[in-house]
Amino acid sequence: MPLYRREDIYDEGAIDEMASHYRAILSATGEDADREGLVKTPERAAKALAFLTQGVGQDPAAILKSALFAEDCEEMVIVRDIEVFSLCEHHMLPFLGKAHVAYLPQGHITGLSKIPRVVDVFARRLQVQERLTRQIRDCIQDTLQPKGVAVVIEARHLCMQMRGVEKQRSLTTTSAFTGSFLNDSKTRKEFMRLIDTKGA
Repeated sequence: MPLYRREDIYDEGAIDEMASHYRAILSATGEDADREGLVKTPERAAKALAFLTQGVGQDPAAILKSALFAEDCEEMVIVRDIEVFSLCEHHMLPFLGKAHVAYLPQGHITGLSKIPRVVDVFARRLQVQERLTRQIRDCIQDTLQPKGVAVVIEARHLCMQMRGVEKQRSLTTTSAFTGSFLNDSKTRKEFMRLIDTKGA
């Protein structure tokens, strides 16, 4: 018996309903939804969308609290280059890139793996990058009550690259700060220096 097995669990009723809509969309594009290559596409697409929006209803604060430790640590904690995959709520096309997250502890720290999980919970919703950046910041600030939080996201948006202005190399950067990162330019500059991938 394998030591580990991934098992995806879906709401079958919701999947069936979404699949019926995807089938109608395929037909509306002029495709034959009954041809071999597309017969199972509506169900696959429905499950993919369910996976990519699974962050709806999940509690990211609970993730941080599940590994919350009292610790006399005041040094900056940074988790950088967190992969981000999300869906733009305007066109339901992906945007993807990296998030850099830091906080200055004030009596409590959280498990390092919890920061990327918080990013995933917010990213796996229909999003805009600006809101995603603020939500990550606010969740960490409200839950850990640190001296400050910094979040920077760099992402490429397929709605810009595949349609619209069709700019292939454009990169969107958003940032959000609280506390010391907002009020102390020296602290903010140190964070920006440490996440500078060009200087790494």
